[in-house]
Amino acid sequence: MTDGVYEENHLKVLRLLEADPGLSQRDLSQVLGISLGKTNYCMRALLDKGLIKMQNFRNSENKLGYAYLLTPAGIAAKADLTHRFLKIKVREYELLRHEIEELQRDAADS
Repeated sequence: MTDGVYEENHLKVLRLLEADPGLSQRDLSQVLGISLGKTNYCMRALLDKGLIKMQNFRNSENKLGYAYLLTPAGIAAKADLTHRFLKIKVREYELLRHEIEELQRDAADS
């Protein structure tokens, strides 16, 4: 995986955990469409960077569970990653829009 792919996965995980801190790694894996091992690797990286922290809790069946909470550094990193990816996606959109316009002109001419 390239750094961009890692960063994109990190952003997705941060966004998902901000919305639902109780998501399990298995849930995240399914939503992201990546293996459980890659999800675990991503989570470990976010924990090591201090962007998320784990908090133990017990659910109604008395099984040990975790909540993954964004730290202040995680909130700041999410904002930074969001701005960077927004710029990239807008650039990609503009290039694609231009390509579509050219294809539409070519199709109209033929």
